Amino acid sequence: MRFAQEVSFSQGTRLFEEGGRADRFWIIRTGSVDFDMRVSGRRAAVIESLKHNELIGWSWLFAPHAWHLGAEATSPVRAYEFDATTIRLMYKDDPALGASVAQ
Repeated sequence: MRFAQEVSFSQGTRLFEEGGRADRFWIIRTGSVDFDMRVSGRRAAVIESLKHNELIGWSWLFAPHAWHLGAEATSPVRAYEFDATTIRLMYKDDPALGASVAQ
């Protein structure tokens, strides 16, 4: 948690888009976020909804570090944000930590 930054998102804020660079992740403190997939000619299809204490986004952990889905705040959200590069460097220094997170 020493690397966490507190952030807030308004309802309707896009956290990231499918195909974008996955350079951070979040743990939700309050609110909810929907993962979605763009479908040509239709509204985005909601794949999953996340809430309190859930981690948003795993794409930062695996090369090529690109988002596989999009994410949107469906209510006001408060979260802890982590820089992916910093956390990946921690894993290099502590392989046991990296292995425990990736399981």
